[in-house]
Amino acid sequence: MQNTLLPVQTTLQSKGRLLDISKPVIMGILNATPDSFYNKGRESGLDELLRSAEKMLKDGAAILDIGGASTKPGAEIISKDEELKRVIPVISTIHRHFPDAWLSVDTYNAVVAKEAVDAGASIVNDVSAGRFDKEMLHTVAALKVPYIAMHMQGRPETMQKDPQYGDVVTEVREYLKDVSFKCAEAGIIDVIVDPGFGFGKTVEHNFAILSSLHTFRILGKPILAGLSRKSMICKVLKVNPENALNGTTALNMVALLQGASILRVHDVKEAMEVVTMAQWLNSSMAQ
Repeated sequence: MQNTLLPVQTTLQSKGRLLDISKPVIMGILNATPDSFYNKGRESGLDELLRSAEKMLKDGAAILDIGGASTKPGAEIISKDEELKRVIPVISTIHRHFPDAWLSVDTYNAVVAKEAVDAGASIVNDVSAGRFDKEMLHTVAALKVPYIAMHMQGRPETMQKDPQYGDVVTEVREYLKDVSFKCAEAGIIDVIVDPGFGFGKTVEHNFAILSSLHTFRILGKPILAGLSRKSMICKVLKVNPENALNGTTALNMVALLQGASILRVHDVKEAMEVVTMAQWLNSSMAQ
């Protein structure tokens, strides 16, 4: 399958540094929120978050994604001040201890994005793809950092109530194509697209996107797959998030074979093993 995939961008540039994504990389999740849906991400203080960051980096994470505002189904939008209070100390502390680490700020607020980059973040990860804050795209362009644009139908408060699509794969892909054009018009150089598994989608929608993920490579952008311990796994296997690692591993392999460049995960070591196995598989198929 790998030989049939269209070529995409293989490096990201931020603050004079290059990140090689010619081979898939892992983004570790660090939640600075009080209500993470998976308790492994529910850290209670800076010391614990710092230890988690250190472990993820040692396990092979290329990027750490730090968020202070919950975007799980039903989550309410918090104030910018509250989000800043949660996320900036975490980013600045991790950046101080691990200055070479690539940090991503998971935010839909332009003010938070700017403050986070000033504090040490190198990437902005926006679940709203600029919909929630009209200043986001121009802010990211001025910051000259890579931007992750995700598809979400609706808003976190209501997105899972009754998501509807005519053709989910085509609609999500066209949405990300349109967002990519808007990013280019704003002056953003490096854009990563995320189809938004679990964000305004049923289990069936999620699996339809995953099985056709390779078609998103026509956009020419790196693809991020965030499947880790999500409801599409839990509902199928009838488990809770704490017991969804095996299902996560299975779907991460599918995402890699479909052309994903970045896996966003809670469990870095296991995801790195998936990357290794996928690379061996692709090498044998190329011979």
